[in-house]
Amino acid sequence: MVDTVNSLATRLHEVLVRFLTEGSPSVAARGLHDVIARAAVLGPDGAWIAASGHAGLAGLACAQGETELTLAHLEAAVEGGFNDCVSCHTPLMLPLHREPRFQDLYGRMRITQADFDELVWLHREMQTMIRESQQAAVDNLGRLDTGVSLLPHAPLPTRTPNTLGLLITRIDVAAVQTALQQAAVKAEFQRSAGNTSLELVSDTWDHTRARHDAWYADDLDDRRRYAAEARAFVERPGAGTTLAPCPPLGSITYPA
Repeated sequence: MVDTVNSLATRLHEVLVRFLTEGSPSVAARGLHDVIARAAVLGPDGAWIAASGHAGLAGLACAQGETELTLAHLEAAVEGGFNDCVSCHTPLMLPLHREPRFQDLYGRMRITQADFDELVWLHREMQTMIRESQQAAVDNLGRLDTGVSLLPHAPLPTRTPNTLGLLITRIDVAAVQTALQQAAVKAEFQRSAGNTSLELVSDTWDHTRARHDAWYADDLDDRRRYAAEARAFVERPGAGTTLAPCPPLGSITYPA
């Protein structure tokens, strides 16, 4: 099958989800290198896909303390249109702020105000999803019902971005959403199956408690779904669409 931008974006999403669920840097690196090689065949159309792969490899290298490799991949990413200045302010990346080469790469990135607003939202949504998944895991502990609670997430923005680099971060967020939902569903099916088995063999199963747990879980699911819908990104009227340098390095507080 001939690769397209859409098929490679899907493949990139799969690689990231697998890394987030299995946690193997070596497997993720092989997948990202494969995406980069296949994106190169597409020429300029695939530049942002390749940039996303390089950004992912930079993150892996940074986590392993490999500064030179991190900077090499970041340079390739920036060349391909990477401009996620918010991600450059994660705790993992902060030590690089002292590196002149990193400072130069950061200074070469350009973004619009409208795209920057969405970047901040995308990173905030990732953090919100992580907190929601942790809270849901706590809420589901000890439930006696056999229902399965899904983990809702806010819809990703559909506006046409001013810079293709924004699509990189959208894929990152989509991967986090998918990975968290997969983990939640897996845990929920295990709990549900366990409760079904116990109910069949137990003469003292608390059916009243199970019905109460089901009702309470449904109520929580509704609240989470409404909250996720309410978090949807809304573009600010009049947000600038002119390319400009990113906010000064160190001036962005990473969303908590």
